[in-house]
Amino acid sequence: MTTSLVERARTGDQLAFSELFAIHVDRCYAIAYRILRDPHRAEDAVQQALLLAWRDLPGLRDANRFDAWLMRLLVNQCYQLAGRHRRLNARVRELVPEDPSPTNTYVAVEDREALEHAFAVLSPEQRAVFVLHHHVGLPLATIASTLGVPIGTVKSRLHYATRLLREAIERQERSGARPA
Repeated sequence: MTTSLVERARTGDQLAFSELFAIHVDRCYAIAYRILRDPHRAEDAVQQALLLAWRDLPGLRDANRFDAWLMRLLVNQCYQLAGRHRRLNARVRELVPEDPSPTNTYVAVEDREALEHAFAVLSPEQRAVFVLHHHVGLPLATIASTLGVPIGTVKSRLHYATRLLREAIERQERSGARPA
């Protein structure tokens, strides 16, 4: 089904591309959000990737590779946006309740914020590999092919991303520090 849509879209069929867009937009947004950690930049990355896909689709040689090709466009857009916005990360001091109870939803929010803070220490390239492997479920060889990097690079990025996440979370737990 998708292959025939790709073939039709390659010839300029806007309806076929709209159907491809509908099939892929949610997944693309989820991936971009997990890489960029910002809903607005994720939307921008998806929009740019889909615009590039529409523009460059006639040059796609193998319609069966559409998913990997689109993923590569998306991840490259995430890299570009992450580089542009790295300097805009603001620090906000968190106000902590005096006596949070363990049954309080505050604990769940605190855990989510700790993970978010830990994720911020990763480079966009490490986040991309981590997300594609752990959230999307792609095998390492597929990630390497999709990103156009050697499998050793994917393994290295995944290893360091996992290690950095673990260290950041453990450091927060030991110090009792709240994410800033």
